[in-house]
Amino acid sequence: MRKTLTLAVAAVALTGCGMLPGQLGGGGGEEKQQTTAQEQPTKEQPTQRRTTSDEPQQSAAPQADQVIATREAKVASGDGGTARADVTALKRQGKTVTLNWTITVVDGEVNIHNGMGSATLDYSVSGVSLIDPVNAKRYRVARNGTGSDAQCVCSDTQGNFLKKGQTVTLYALFAAPPADVTKVNIEMPMIGVLTDVPIS
Repeated sequence: MRKTLTLAVAAVALTGCGMLPGQLGGGGGEEKQQTTAQEQPTKEQPTQRRTTSDEPQQSAAPQADQVIATREAKVASGDGGTARADVTALKRQGKTVTLNWTITVVDGEVNIHNGMGSATLDYSVSGVSLIDPVNAKRYRVARNGTGSDAQCVCSDTQGNFLKKGQTVTLYALFAAPPADVTKVNIEMPMIGVLTDVPIS
């Protein structure tokens, strides 16, 4: 009787042990599948990162400023030097036009500090104007009021004493010429006149 019981217990124990490897194997298989599933996205991720990193490079080019007019001139302000004006935008927006440009010192030193204002102590670019050659009209920089203390809607230039190789970015707002005027001349103190500049 004891032998029968012992054999029965041993049989049950062996059957139970036989089931364990199957269960462990199943568990290991699931882990492998999970690992494989986890590994696959990891392999794809570098490709997605390259695409993401490539996108800014493709979109960076259109953001660069395009020069639509340029003029270089010898200037007498400061210690004297040569400066180049590069117009990067002349954009119509409703009843106004915004002018964007840069001044780069090609040689020597140039005083932008009060060199482009409409008066000696005017530290701005209020001396810049647009000229409509068709209607023989000059447009001066817009101001934020009508009184004597009204300030121009334009760049402040105080402290801009530029040396060779240095560049300053400037802007000014004007009343817009009539819609049929597609090009104007731009007159800048120190630089002179840039002709036939397109309005976009």
